[in-house]
Amino acid sequence: MNYSPPDQQTLEGVLDTVKFDKDGLIAAIAQSAEAPHEILMLAWMNREALAETLATGRVCYFSRSRNALWRKGESSGQTQQLVSARIDCDRDAVLVLVQQKGVACHTGRRSCFYHEVTPEGLRDTTAPEISAEALYGKSH
Repeated sequence: MNYSPPDQQTLEGVLDTVKFDKDGLIAAIAQSAEAPHEILMLAWMNREALAETLATGRVCYFSRSRNALWRKGESSGQTQQLVSARIDCDRDAVLVLVQQKGVACHTGRRSCFYHEVTPEGLRDTTAPEISAEALYGKSH
């Protein structure tokens, strides 16, 4: 499951087909490349983040709250290595299949999608695997 990046000319051609929104962003869904192939998280990428991800194989997002590139795992060590990237039919969303090291969610859970809707309301389906303090050195 090794990712092979395209050459620079091919990469630019791919990026030119992507339909970034009015803020220059595209929704990025991270899915585990390993069984059971769970959806890990949804984040955002700008052209620079998508280009870096496709060129290096290390997943990079764009943090809307910090208005900066966010290299997954740079502060927590919980990295995502790209296995495959897929652009949807409208070219306005990207699916990144990743090898997740540790947890994907800032709450210490494997997946960000742990709130299940039930007839009684929301129910957490998983507990944190690691504390926010252990991930970031402080309460997050």
